[in-house]
Amino acid sequence: MITTNGITKSYNNLQVLKGINLSIAKGEIVSIVGASGAGKTTLLQILGTLDKADGGTIIINEKEITKMKQKELADFRNKHIGFVFQFHQLLPEFTAFENVCLPGWISKSSKTEVAERAKKLLTYLNLSDRMHHNPAELSGGEQQRVAVARALINNPSVVLADEPSGNLDSHHALELHDLFFSLRNEFNQTFVIVTHNEELANRADRKLTIRDGVIV
Repeated sequence: MITTNGITKSYNNLQVLKGINLSIAKGEIVSIVGASGAGKTTLLQILGTLDKADGGTIIINEKEITKMKQKELADFRNKHIGFVFQFHQLLPEFTAFENVCLPGWISKSSKTEVAERAKKLLTYLNLSDRMHHNPAELSGGEQQRVAVARALINNPSVVLADEPSGNLDSHHALELHDLFFSLRNEFNQTFVIVTHNEELANRADRKLTIRDGVIV
Protein backbone atom coordinates (compact mmCIF):
# COMPACT_ATOMS: atom_id res chain seq x y z
CA MET A 1 0.00 0.00 0.00
CA ILE A 2 2.73 2.47 1.03
CA THR A 3 6.44 2.09 0.34
CA THR A 4 9.06 4.78 0.89
CA ASN A 5 12.75 4.59 0.13
CA GLY A 6 15.34 7.09 1.34
CA ILE A 7 13.00 10.01 2.07
CA THR A 8 14.95 13.14 3.04
CA LYS A 9 13.77 16.63 3.95
CA SER A 10 15.56 19.76 5.13
CA TYR A 11 14.40 23.22 6.11
CA ASN A 12 17.21 25.71 5.52
CA ASN A 13 20.22 24.10 7.24
CA LEU A 14 18.18 21.76 9.43
CA GLN A 15 17.85 18.21 8.09
CA VAL A 16 14.61 16.83 9.54
CA LEU A 17 14.36 13.50 7.69
CA LYS A 18 17.56 11.63 6.94
CA GLY A 19 16.46 8.65 4.89
CA ILE A 20 13.08 7.18 5.83
CA ASN A 21 12.38 3.65 4.62
CA LEU A 22 9.05 2.03 5.42
CA SER A 23 6.48 -0.38 4.07
CA ILE A 24 2.84 -0.41 5.15
CA ALA A 25 0.35 -3.05 4.04
CA LYS A 26 -3.30 -2.51 3.07
CA GLY A 27 -5.58 -2.64 6.09
CA GLU A 28 -2.71 -2.07 8.52
CA ILE A 29 -2.84 0.45 11.36
CA VAL A 30 0.60 1.92 11.98
CA SER A 31 1.46 4.47 14.66
CA ILE A 32 4.44 6.82 14.46
CA VAL A 33 5.89 8.17 17.68
CA GLY A 34 8.92 10.24 18.66
CA ALA A 35 9.96 13.36 20.51
CA SER A 36 8.71 16.77 19.40
CA GLY A 37 10.74 17.91 16.40
CA ALA A 38 11.72 14.36 15.42
CA GLY A 39 10.04 14.70 12.01
CA LYS A 40 6.77 12.81 12.55
CA THR A 41 4.44 15.47 11.15
CA THR A 42 6.87 16.29 8.35
CA LEU A 43 6.82 12.64 7.26
CA LEU A 44 3.02 12.54 7.43
CA GLN A 45 2.72 15.70 5.32
CA ILE A 46 5.08 14.24 2.73
CA LEU A 47 3.12 10.98 2.62
CA GLY A 48 -0.03 13.05 2.20
CA THR A 49 1.50 15.07 -0.69
CA LEU A 50 1.06 18.30 1.32
CA ASP A 51 4.85 18.75 1.28
CA LYS A 52 7.56 17.51 -1.07
CA ALA A 53 10.54 15.41 -0.09
CA ASP A 54 13.99 16.58 -1.11
CA GLY A 55 14.97 13.06 -2.11
CA GLY A 56 13.76 9.47 -2.17
CA THR A 57 10.69 7.77 -3.58
CA ILE A 58 7.14 7.22 -2.33
CA ILE A 59 4.73 4.68 -3.78
CA ILE A 60 1.10 4.71 -2.64
CA ASN A 61 -1.41 2.27 -4.09
CA GLU A 62 1.10 1.36 -6.84
CA LYS A 63 1.54 5.01 -7.89
CA GLU A 64 4.89 6.78 -7.52
CA ILE A 65 3.75 10.13 -6.19
CA THR A 66 7.24 11.68 -6.14
CA LYS A 67 7.09 11.97 -9.95
CA MET A 68 3.67 13.64 -10.12
CA LYS A 69 3.07 17.24 -11.15
CA GLN A 70 1.10 19.59 -8.89
CA LYS A 71 -2.33 19.13 -10.53
CA GLU A 72 -1.91 15.36 -10.67
CA LEU A 73 -0.87 15.37 -7.01
CA ALA A 74 -3.95 17.35 -5.99
CA ASP A 75 -6.22 14.93 -7.82
CA PHE A 76 -4.44 11.91 -6.30
CA ARG A 77 -4.65 13.43 -2.81
CA ASN A 78 -8.38 14.09 -3.14
CA LYS A 79 -9.19 10.57 -4.33
CA HIS A 80 -6.71 8.40 -2.43
CA ILE A 81 -5.78 10.11 0.85
CA GLY A 82 -7.96 11.05 3.80
CA PHE A 83 -6.77 13.39 6.56
CA VAL A 84 -7.72 13.66 10.21
CA PHE A 85 -6.15 16.62 12.03
CA GLN A 86 -5.88 17.41 15.73
CA PHE A 87 -8.09 20.50 15.48
CA HIS A 88 -10.66 19.00 13.09
CA GLN A 89 -10.30 21.76 10.42
CA LEU A 90 -14.05 21.79 9.84
CA LEU A 91 -15.48 24.79 7.98
CA PRO A 92 -17.66 26.66 10.51
CA GLU A 93 -20.19 27.98 8.00
CA PHE A 94 -21.13 24.48 6.79
CA THR A 95 -23.13 21.76 8.53
CA ALA A 96 -21.56 18.45 9.53
CA PHE A 97 -23.17 16.85 6.47
CA GLU A 98 -21.80 19.53 4.14
CA ASN A 99 -18.32 19.31 5.66
CA VAL A 100 -18.30 15.57 5.02
CA CYS A 101 -19.54 16.00 1.44
CA LEU A 102 -16.98 18.64 0.43
CA PRO A 103 -14.15 16.31 -0.73
CA GLY A 104 -16.70 14.30 -2.71
CA TRP A 105 -18.03 17.42 -4.40
CA ILE A 106 -14.47 18.54 -5.21
CA SER A 107 -13.80 15.16 -6.85
CA LYS A 108 -16.86 15.79 -9.09
CA SER A 109 -18.47 12.53 -7.99
CA SER A 110 -22.23 12.14 -8.35
CA LYS A 111 -23.88 14.45 -5.81
CA THR A 112 -26.46 11.77 -5.06
CA GLU A 113 -23.79 9.15 -4.40
CA VAL A 114 -21.77 11.56 -2.23
CA ALA A 115 -24.86 12.42 -0.18
CA GLU A 116 -25.75 8.77 0.30
CA ARG A 117 -22.23 7.89 1.42
CA ALA A 118 -22.08 10.90 3.76
CA LYS A 119 -25.34 9.85 5.42
CA LYS A 120 -24.11 6.26 5.71
CA LEU A 121 -20.83 7.34 7.31
CA LEU A 122 -22.45 9.81 9.70
CA THR A 123 -24.99 7.17 10.72
CA TYR A 124 -22.21 4.61 11.23
CA LEU A 125 -20.44 7.16 13.44
CA ASN A 126 -23.60 7.75 15.52
CA LEU A 127 -24.11 11.25 14.13
CA SER A 128 -27.36 10.76 12.22
CA ASP A 129 -29.17 13.25 14.49
CA ARG A 130 -26.32 15.80 14.30
CA MET A 131 -25.61 15.96 10.59
CA HIS A 132 -27.42 19.25 10.03
CA HIS A 133 -25.70 21.02 12.94
CA ASN A 134 -22.80 23.41 12.43
CA PRO A 135 -19.44 22.55 14.06
CA ALA A 136 -19.97 25.11 16.85
CA GLU A 137 -23.05 23.15 17.93
CA LEU A 138 -21.10 19.88 18.25
CA SER A 139 -18.91 18.56 21.07
CA GLY A 140 -15.18 18.03 20.49
CA GLY A 141 -15.71 14.30 20.09
CA GLU A 142 -18.55 14.83 17.63
CA GLN A 143 -16.46 17.27 15.60
CA GLN A 144 -13.64 14.74 15.39
CA ARG A 145 -16.05 12.02 14.19
CA VAL A 146 -17.28 14.42 11.50
CA ALA A 147 -13.64 14.91 10.49
CA VAL A 148 -13.21 11.13 10.30
CA ALA A 149 -16.30 10.82 8.08
CA ARG A 150 -14.93 13.56 5.83
CA ALA A 151 -11.62 11.69 5.58
CA LEU A 152 -13.49 8.56 4.44
CA ILE A 153 -15.99 10.11 1.99
CA ASN A 154 -13.95 9.33 -1.14
CA ASN A 155 -13.06 5.84 0.10
CA PRO A 156 -9.33 6.70 0.22
CA SER A 157 -6.51 4.19 -0.03
CA VAL A 158 -5.06 5.47 3.24
CA VAL A 159 -6.10 7.70 6.14
CA LEU A 160 -3.38 9.88 7.67
CA ALA A 161 -4.07 11.13 11.19
CA ASP A 162 -1.93 13.79 12.91
CA GLU A 163 -2.44 13.78 16.71
CA PRO A 164 -6.13 12.89 16.17
CA SER A 165 -6.91 12.58 19.88
CA GLY A 166 -4.61 15.37 21.06
CA ASN A 167 -7.50 17.80 21.54
CA LEU A 168 -9.89 15.32 23.19
CA ASP A 169 -10.46 14.29 26.79
CA SER A 170 -9.56 10.72 27.77
CA HIS A 171 -13.11 9.39 27.25
CA HIS A 172 -13.47 10.77 23.73
CA ALA A 173 -9.87 9.82 22.91
CA LEU A 174 -10.66 6.20 23.77
CA GLU A 175 -13.81 6.34 21.64
CA LEU A 176 -11.79 7.66 18.69
CA HIS A 177 -9.15 4.95 19.10
CA ASP A 178 -11.85 2.26 19.10
CA LEU A 179 -13.38 3.89 16.03
CA PHE A 180 -10.19 3.56 13.98
CA PHE A 181 -10.11 -0.19 14.57
CA SER A 182 -13.82 -0.56 13.81
CA LEU A 183 -13.34 1.34 10.54
CA ARG A 184 -10.40 -0.85 9.59
CA ASN A 185 -12.51 -3.96 10.21
CA GLU A 186 -15.56 -2.52 8.40
CA PHE A 187 -13.92 -0.83 5.40
CA ASN A 188 -10.39 -2.36 5.38
CA GLN A 189 -8.89 1.13 5.65
CA THR A 190 -5.17 1.68 6.11
CA PHE A 191 -4.28 4.13 8.89
CA VAL A 192 -1.01 5.94 9.59
CA ILE A 193 -1.28 7.78 12.90
CA VAL A 194 1.18 10.27 14.37
CA THR A 195 0.52 10.44 18.09
CA HIS A 196 1.93 11.21 21.53
CA ASN A 197 -0.80 9.04 23.04
CA GLU A 198 1.02 5.89 24.15
CA GLU A 199 -2.20 3.89 24.53
CA LEU A 200 -3.20 4.51 20.92
CA ALA A 201 0.36 3.97 19.69
CA ASN A 202 0.65 0.62 21.47
CA ARG A 203 -2.71 -0.62 20.15
CA ALA A 204 -1.62 -0.22 16.52
CA ASP A 205 -0.53 -3.24 14.50
CA ARG A 206 2.96 -1.70 14.46
CA LYS A 207 4.55 1.19 16.31
CA LEU A 208 7.36 3.04 14.53
CA THR A 209 9.68 5.45 16.34
CA ILE A 210 11.41 8.36 14.60
CA ARG A 211 14.61 9.55 16.23
CA ASP A 212 17.11 11.99 14.72
CA GLY A 213 15.38 11.86 11.34
CA VAL A 214 15.33 8.08 10.88
CA ILE A 215 13.06 5.21 11.92
CA VAL A 216 14.71 3.20 14.69
